Amino acid sequence: MPDLTPDEFRRQGGAVLDWVARYRERLPALPVRPEVEPGSVRAGFGPLPEQPRPVEELLAELDRLVVPAGTNWQHPGFFGYFPANASLPSLLGDLLCGGLGAQGMLWSTSPACTEIEQALTDRLAAALGLDPGLTHGGGGGGVLQDTASSAALVVLLAALHRTSGGAWREDGVDGTERVYVTAETHSSLAKAVRVAGLGGRALRTVDTVPGTLAMSPSALAAALDADAAVGLRPVLVCATVGTTGTGAVDPVPEIAPLAAAHGAWLHVDAAWAGVAALCPEHRHLLDGVERADSFCTNAHKWLLTAFDASLLWVRDAVALPAALSITPEYLRDPASESGRVVDYRDWQVPLGRRFRALKLWAVLHAFGLEGLRSHIRDHVALAAELAARIEAAPGLALAAPPSLALVCLRADTGDPDADDEATRGLVDRVNSSGAALVTHTTVGGRHVLRVAIGSVATTRADVEALAALLGV
Repeated sequence: MPDLTPDEFRRQGGAVLDWVARYRERLPALPVRPEVEPGSVRAGFGPLPEQPRPVEELLAELDRLVVPAGTNWQHPGFFGYFPANASLPSLLGDLLCGGLGAQGMLWSTSPACTEIEQALTDRLAAALGLDPGLTHGGGGGGVLQDTASSAALVVLLAALHRTSGGAWREDGVDGTERVYVTAETHSSLAKAVRVAGLGGRALRTVDTVPGTLAMSPSALAAALDADAAVGLRPVLVCATVGTTGTGAVDPVPEIAPLAAAHGAWLHVDAAWAGVAALCPEHRHLLDGVERADSFCTNAHKWLLTAFDASLLWVRDAVALPAALSITPEYLRDPASESGRVVDYRDWQVPLGRRFRALKLWAVLHAFGLEGLRSHIRDHVALAAELAARIEAAPGLALAAPPSLALVCLRADTGDPDADDEATRGLVDRVNSSGAALVTHTTVGGRHVLRVAIGSVATTRADVEALAALLGV
């Protein structure tokens, strides 16, 4: 069956773009999270069409089945988890990506896909104030992964390869490998350890500094020394800049020399907070990253870029492909064998890859670096104002110091059990309103409400409406 003609594509594409625009226009009037019963969407999904149907019928089905049952992540009242900034310019970039239909597994399969990604990651490294050693011109390089979870897995594989002297590729793991995190480290590290075949016993949970949720350098040093003394092999230390729970920042400058002393790979996970370094006043968050082996931050959280687009930089552009490269005859070509090009297939787990850089490039064209800085600064300022109101409110308390645009709070009556129950009730009250959505965590065993400000559409009025729901 023939594809759409260009004229029919223009007509149908116009209808789709109009649908997206109308959906975004009506978002504020929709509940952030729907009230649906499990299985109801699946039950409403009709039979597959035997014959072609008009695009208008597909859009009508979205209105009937998808919108009423979707959690509206782009809603201005979305304060849960971390933001998922699918700005409209990034959607246009995604359309361009799909329109080109490039498969960028090798440099030769799409030179533009590879080299624009190289150029873009190098320029963004400079804009974030990263060490030039993490760029393609400095011996390392950047790559767009799908998520920070994938970034964690591939750097762990590179670390296994490097710390084993290359033996890991053929011999696999031997049970002596150890990976160091805290209880606040993202669960993707624990998953990476298991996917890599190390087993849960390989994961070492390091204590935090008393009174904080940041990794304790002294506890890390003790764990590294103790493991090395009995013949275990420190493979990777993960330091977090902006933990998911409370936005805590591990002391990377103090952690880096400890990891290096044991030959362990230091990975800095700044999936949410790292992009804040575009603003000079927040660049101190990346202190110590100049000594890290890898650094990750997500464009698809707070940088106005639609999911998925996770920026990963590595210092050693040899270790990563050495760990992951497998080259059957059908993937050999003169450009790859010349050593003059990067084949990004060797920087990730999948073989195939999309032209993700296009949507990030589209965002930069639409907003410019200054527009992105303004986006971040506005949310940080709104979070500071909300935190001040909570501090002044009777019966509420901050559960952790505000971190950029993340505010954590709890009920405070003096009775821990009553406080936890009241905090749960507060979460339920906000979420059942339909006007906003928040999530929770625990700090020191206490139930905590999280407010993550960052949606593309969120304004001061939306934060004030949330404050009213919180009673401040």
